[in-house]
Amino acid sequence: MQKALIIDEKDTVAVMIEPVKQGETVAFALNNESREITAISDVPIYHKIAVQAMKKGEPVVKYGEHIGVAGKDIAVGEHVHVHNVESHRENLEEAAL
Repeated sequence: MQKALIIDEKDTVAVMIEPVKQGETVAFALNNESREITAISDVPIYHKIAVQAMKKGEPVVKYGEHIGVAGKDIAVGEHVHVHNVESHRENLEEAAL
């Protein structure tokens, strides 16, 4: 049973459609193919989970849109939220200084 939703093949995160606990399998479909990852942290319903590893500063993509940058290295299966995502606007402002 699918526990997460991914919309675009560019997405680096999926949205949880039910909560998961650390160690649980998270199933989702991408391009009509079933995929699975293991949650390495608890992830509440409607929050994001990393479906690919992201290095600090790399874009976080949800629904095909760049929603921020990784504030630290993020592993596959990790909860993705305000504790590890930064606004790309902040990074643009810092670069302009």
